[in-house]
Amino acid sequence: MVVVDSYQPCTLVLGPARSGKSRWAEHLAMQSGLPVTYLATGPQPSAEDGDWLARVEAHAARRPPHWSVLEVDSALAGALDCLSPPGIALVDSLGTWVAAGIELDTSAWQQRCTALVQSLSRCKVPVLLVSEQTGWGVVPSTAIGGLFRDRLGSLEQQLAPLCAGIWLVVAGRALNLSNLGFAVPAL
Repeated sequence: MVVVDSYQPCTLVLGPARSGKSRWAEHLAMQSGLPVTYLATGPQPSAEDGDWLARVEAHAARRPPHWSVLEVDSALAGALDCLSPPGIALVDSLGTWVAAGIELDTSAWQQRCTALVQSLSRCKVPVLLVSEQTGWGVVPSTAIGGLFRDRLGSLEQQLAPLCAGIWLVVAGRALNLSNLGFAVPAL
């Protein structure tokens, strides 16, 4: 059994697409024994986007009916500021949050990231952050794809020091990076 320490502010759950990272974060949330607030950062699915609609429906079907769900889209920092104990928040996912701000210029993007870090630092409940891993070998063929990869990777490195636990989920297996890994020193 894995228990999320309610005295630790954040846990980061990383993994590539279809790795099981959301299921692992949901498991951690359930194991906490705390009331769960699920913060969905993705856009509302349209009938024309059947793949996205299927993903959103699959996530919703797995969630227990007693969990609170907030559709926050890009307003994640403000939603975190509004949470109060008792409870735990599950943010799914940082990738869709980054995608929602991909058109922002560098200064506006940095301000948005700073606001998120500040909100996580003062959040009154533990937070589980789900985030995609990109760029494991394929270089994006478009500039916007490269920007997404770079922004997400940079954001994850900014958030890691706030996190008491960091998990990597690959092929349905969860690895505790906090116990296995070492922080890469800044140069």
